[in-house]
Amino acid sequence: MSTTVLQNARIVDPSRGLDEIGTLIIDGDRIVASGADARNQGTPEGATIIDCKGKSVLPGLVDARVFIGEPGAEHRETIASASHAAAAGGVTSMIMMPDTDPVIDNVALVEFVLRTARDTAVVNVYPAAAITKGLNGEEMTEIGLLREAGAVAISEGRHSIANTQLMRRALTYARDFGVVLAHEAQDPYLGVNGVMNEGLFASWLGLSGTPREAEVIPLERDMRLAALTQGAYHAAQISTAMSAEVIAKAKQDGLNVTSGVSINHLSLNENDVGEFRTFFRLQPPLRLEEDRLAMVEALREGVIDIIVSAHDPQDVDTKRLPFADAAAGAIGLETLLGAALRLHHNGDVPLLRIVEALSSAPARIFGIEAGSLRPGAKADVTIVDLDEPWVVKEEDLRSRSKNSCFEGARFQGRVIQTFVAGKSVFSI
Repeated sequence: MSTTVLQNARIVDPSRGLDEIGTLIIDGDRIVASGADARNQGTPEGATIIDCKGKSVLPGLVDARVFIGEPGAEHRETIASASHAAAAGGVTSMIMMPDTDPVIDNVALVEFVLRTARDTAVVNVYPAAAITKGLNGEEMTEIGLLREAGAVAISEGRHSIANTQLMRRALTYARDFGVVLAHEAQDPYLGVNGVMNEGLFASWLGLSGTPREAEVIPLERDMRLAALTQGAYHAAQISTAMSAEVIAKAKQDGLNVTSGVSINHLSLNENDVGEFRTFFRLQPPLRLEEDRLAMVEALREGVIDIIVSAHDPQDVDTKRLPFADAAAGAIGLETLLGAALRLHHNGDVPLLRIVEALSSAPARIFGIEAGSLRPGAKADVTIVDLDEPWVVKEEDLRSRSKNSCFEGARFQGRVIQTFVAGKSVFSI
């Protein structure tokens, strides 16, 4: 078993509220010491020593919303390629959505994902199972069996459940089996043909819009059902100020409710669509600048619990089309941290809160052993230079698809090295 010592590092561990200069010691696949006190423990004989002066050590990031093409669309992304992209972005654990072909709606598919990840992935991959068979919104899956097989959540992925009675039953089963139901609230009728945010800018571009109410109306319904069933509900992606208000009210009422926001909706607004750039065709669509600012405030205040990449690889066949015909989605595993650190550098959100939303909070919500640098924790660690500038270039992206919202973007803060279970899986 190898020993690695990270010296002179800024240790940022939100699970302990820790932000201090110190040392982190990895023995085998576990952290045995971390923090200022660890400097006094000496260096174990034969240890690999890494001087992290000027750099920060964070828990490996946990991305709770990742779409992968395998099985069925391996040309867009495989579990292996996604894992290498994740490692380059400091992500050591990711939750894979059930939107595959076939859909992850039975035990055999959950086991396939876990087996393939074990054999080919360099990071931890956790499957989320479908709430309904085939993601058709009609017949519930065997939630208990899927949970037992290793699914860490149930979700409809890109889809929303219109059937209120089915949603009630799913939340009840989720409660009884101790699993989180993650749902993206989208009204199936309101703005169903919309391709961007409804408003003046959409009118100027001649594109059909989706009103913000298409998100908040089903979200309010879901809050009522969460209160009725006492199930654990996670709003997978919110994008509007109104949605943040709904989540805040639910939390004040004591409901078992959490929420996430994609890095895209923290960083961009509808104006970025610009010259019909299809890489900015997202679901939910990019909103008003006022909504983006509301997302940042909700994150800072803890109304929004986690940040996700919403990594959704699309190839040229689905993106190099007229804006209204292009598929929604953008990759994001490799740019998640860099984009999030913009909020730190401009003073919008404290660093400890950003790291919490990217690591310990998603780990806690979904019951994953991750997101902590405390002694005894699994050694999923990333070394980051918070100040190093870099530019996102298509040729550097490790994802099989290149549909990034941040192509050409300038970031400050770069992943230097990533460890999973004490093993280095990425370094520059």
